[in-house]
Amino acid sequence: MSTVLLAGESWINAATDYKGYDAFPHAQLEIGCEGLLTALAAEGHDVTHMPSHLVSTDFPNTLDELNAYDVVILSDVGANTLLLPPVVFSQGRPSPNRLKLLAEWVRQGGGLMMAGGYLSFQGFQAKANYHGTAVEAVLPVEILPYDDREETPEGIGGHLTDVAHPVTAGLDAEWPILLGYQKLTAKADATVLATIEGRPLVAVRDEGKGRTLAFASDISPHWAPREFMDWDGYGKLFGQAITWLAGR
Repeated sequence: MSTVLLAGESWINAATDYKGYDAFPHAQLEIGCEGLLTALAAEGHDVTHMPSHLVSTDFPNTLDELNAYDVVILSDVGANTLLLPPVVFSQGRPSPNRLKLLAEWVRQGGGLMMAGGYLSFQGFQAKANYHGTAVEAVLPVEILPYDDREETPEGIGGHLTDVAHPVTAGLDAEWPILLGYQKLTAKADATVLATIEGRPLVAVRDEGKGRTLAFASDISPHWAPREFMDWDGYGKLFGQAITWLAGR
């Protein structure tokens, strides 16, 4: 069993319903990672989910706090949320740079995964903004400096390129469709385990005593449709990824 911190993969949906003369505003917290949480629990991993609105205040600020986990997953939560806790943004006081902290934690033996989405890698209108950061420095991929999304509403399947690696062992050669992904470039010392339209879909890398993994698409809708989420390999892929990242 590995202990995992999954940061992000939630959003607050605010809407207003207009009913004749009257308007009814309402808001709701949406959790996008329920399928992954279930799959990882079935694979024997202990996952703590930190929703996006709590990351700025609750994400670890020290190496000791990060060391409570074997693996950290960043999914659909931008760099600003990690860089700008209220003490910095509202009070104008210094605080640890948690991107640099994550990179140092990896080099000391931690496992870091980034999954794709509108606020991952560079993201929608480049708002995720991980290009040029300490996190990019330890990931197995290079991130574009501009909006890096590739929407594939027709559905494009991934292709397994490494059948022997512990992350992808036992998986199908052809993967179910995905509805989008990030356009990433593998670093020279990275290992690409799966591709989509000739680009890295899953890539891994050793960094110091630690390990990193990039999954270029989403772990949940909309880029991960029912065909991918219901695939027998879904839980196996991410379960094996966590085991490998944890050094087990």
